[in-house]
Amino acid sequence: MSQQNPLQEFNFQEYRAAKVKQINQSLAEALVPSPNTPPILHGAMRYTLQPGGKRFAPTLCIASCELVGGNESLAMPMACALEMLVTSALILDDLPCMDNDDLRRGKPANHKVFSEGISVLASQALSFLAVEHFATKTKGNISSDRLVRAVIEICSALGSKGAVAGQVADIESEGKEVSLSELEFIHGNKTGKIVETSVVCGVLVGGGNEAEIERIGKYGKCVGLAYQVWDDILDETGKTEELGKKARKDLVRNKATYPKLMGVDESKKYARELVAEAKEKLSCFDSKMAAPLYHIANFIVSRRH
Repeated sequence: MSQQNPLQEFNFQEYRAAKVKQINQSLAEALVPSPNTPPILHGAMRYTLQPGGKRFAPTLCIASCELVGGNESLAMPMACALEMLVTSALILDDLPCMDNDDLRRGKPANHKVFSEGISVLASQALSFLAVEHFATKTKGNISSDRLVRAVIEICSALGSKGAVAGQVADIESEGKEVSLSELEFIHGNKTGKIVETSVVCGVLVGGGNEAEIERIGKYGKCVGLAYQVWDDILDETGKTEELGKKARKDLVRNKATYPKLMGVDESKKYARELVAEAKEKLSCFDSKMAAPLYHIANFIVSRRH
């Protein structure tokens, strides 16, 4: 009798659907109205955070935690915090002074429903809530050293050393010719850092050792960049109704993208090379435990939205 392959046996669609359902439920519970929170602010925070997103970062966090022996309940506070931070960044990205997008997750962008001022404050509130939620819900379940290190990881990933740095470089590159290394800096920070941090924090919460943290961090770096390369491709080749946001907006704004620099076919090839490199980083882990992360990597380059 031939030995069964855990990677082939694994039902990724079922796994992803179950995780997204639980993440959505946990996010709803985390965003309970407070007497001190103005209803319009709470509404703006909930609006973009509501179901509709792919929940990519939190799913990666949970899968990474499980990879090293942790479980979903242990990872969920960090997973929710990451989704809040991602959503906070998306709200800002869509503003007229930034990427000027009218659609997000298949519906009008936050500032199109609320005022720009309320959207900025909702983004800020989600960022602070993310750290508060993770710290309070995780306290006592992991060591204080790991808790502090995880908070430092997410703050670094979203701040001037990570996503903000990438966003600034993205704005300054509009209408200009950029090199491949400059483009990698933009995408590696604007999107890649949060993906890398999602898996690193999952391993941290799950009790992983330094070697596991380093290896899974490299996986996350490759996956994060591949995700953005594929997003660039979809922006140029996809349809608005499929993407949930306006297609070809990068072309209109003359933004730096991989298809613009390399062409669509070469960009696809590069994204798949990054995915292959990411999967190689999983080779030292038990294949059954690594199956979700293996399939998530494949999912990136098979997306239509």
